[in-house]
Amino acid sequence: MESEKQKRFDLRYLEMARIWAKNSYCTRRQVGALVVKNNMIISDGYNGTPSGFENVCEDDNGITKPYVLHAEANAITKLARSNNNSDGATIYITASPCIECAKLIIQAGIKRVVYGEKYRLMDGIQLLERAGIEVVYLGE
Repeated sequence: MESEKQKRFDLRYLEMARIWAKNSYCTRRQVGALVVKNNMIISDGYNGTPSGFENVCEDDNGITKPYVLHAEANAITKLARSNNNSDGATIYITASPCIECAKLIIQAGIKRVVYGEKYRLMDGIQLLERAGIEVVYLGE
């Protein structure tokens, strides 16, 4: 019974992350992330440029600019400016995390990752599993 309830929550939070991804100005791919702890959203993020930069993620050739932040990085660094912490939290991400974001997730004390799309590289997922973090794929 509890696992069914958890799956319903997981699907709803993932749907909310997909809606949040629509805030991104990136044209190649829009990604959203929500950090949830004790059934409360404590942080959110989407991929985009750093604060104060122009809201253009790609160069004239359609290549993502090197300083664009991933949704997970935005959500985790946003926590640093709040009174919340992510110890034991779950992060909901519309796409599987890259290895750099996986390192941030591990260091942030997040214990569970739920994602909806597989990214072309799965080394981030492998690192999370190696760190003992529960990883849940809820894709089509």
